[in-house]
Amino acid sequence: MKTTDAFSIILITAPDLKTARALAQAAITARLIACANLIPKVESLYRWQGKIESSSEVLLLLKARKSRLKALEQLVVKMHPYDTPEFLALPINAGSAKYLTWLAAN
Repeated sequence: MKTTDAFSIILITAPDLKTARALAQAAITARLIACANLIPKVESLYRWQGKIESSSEVLLLLKARKSRLKALEQLVVKMHPYDTPEFLALPINAGSAKYLTWLAAN
């Protein structure tokens, strides 16, 4: 186990798999992330414009350097169909040395 403060896991929801794949592909192509996991069929409950809403979404888990978060957020806001896309960055505090080395290289 190796400690780190250089990386983040970013959470983004998308309305469908096509949108999620396009966001992930664009972020990988731009070298803003090393990896994306797409988790389909997530049910989201939320308050939007004064109403409680429910929708089926795809959750993206992206792994990236903290130094690339601003550029990644700009890409997501530009490409995402939602007015207010979810973009949450969580710190990665530790991980396997081999995986973190791969993450740093990509």
